[in-house]
Amino acid sequence: MELWIYFTLLAAFMQAIRTAGQKQLTQHLNAMATTGVRYIYALPFAWLYLWWVLDYRSLPIPPLNKQFLHYALIACVMQIIGTVCLVAAFKYRNFAVATSLAKTEAIQVAVVGALLFSASLTLIGWFSVVIGVVGVLLVSKVKFTFKDVFQNPGAGFGLASGLGLAITTLLIRQSSLALNSDLLLSAAVTLVFMITVQSIISFVYVYCQDKQQLITMFSQWRLCLFVGITSVIGSIGWFTAASFQNAAYVKALGQVEFFITLFITYRIFKEKISAIEYFGMLLIIISVLVLLLWA
Repeated sequence: MELWIYFTLLAAFMQAIRTAGQKQLTQHLNAMATTGVRYIYALPFAWLYLWWVLDYRSLPIPPLNKQFLHYALIACVMQIIGTVCLVAAFKYRNFAVATSLAKTEAIQVAVVGALLFSASLTLIGWFSVVIGVVGVLLVSKVKFTFKDVFQNPGAGFGLASGLGLAITTLLIRQSSLALNSDLLLSAAVTLVFMITVQSIISFVYVYCQDKQQLITMFSQWRLCLFVGITSVIGSIGWFTAASFQNAAYVKALGQVEFFITLFITYRIFKEKISAIEYFGMLLIIISVLVLLLWA
């Protein structure tokens, strides 16, 4: 298999676990503080990873040109917005439903990528993305109606999260490619730059909003450290995979994350799952097989 596939599977696995940790953090922190944890606690590990890549590739850090800074800074803000929306959705929907609405990110990446970055897919690629998203929505028992989106804050936050994260993924790819360097290294540089900026933004915002949240972030250091470590490993996977492959294909394969989400939903959060989920899971499997074999 190609390298991007391994990194995507790693990212999907770690993101599902990290998201579960963030859901538990919402019992102690507000949405922005919970979001900040994934950056602040991940920061030292991101720098350690960059140091390893520099040593492994024996290459210097590429210069951060204007194009890179333009894409990366916008990506920083969009990822924070997307994560805040996802955390906020947990307060209105159960874990599986909130996550599945955010996972419409896959189709949103394909649409936005085609419109803004000329990142078009093949016909079979579109089929894989669409059928995978349908499978996720079926598995999560989402009743997708415009009335639900506009009247239920949880649905709106979930979809907004998907859009924010979709734009982030596309900009991460553009940022990495703008460095014109070894892709493994450019992905690592993009990762460290974004997490550093996001850590500063999150810390300053939480400090100005509610200093008590910072104290809680440190008193809950074990859970926060868990979220930070799983976050940075997942981000390494997403950033590297998106650097090597079309972002829409990366996110389409990344929908395997939902199988892990289902397990977490059932085993940890004790939230009920219906029989129709089997059909939804079948669609997700078909989507992934089509992507890997023919797209």
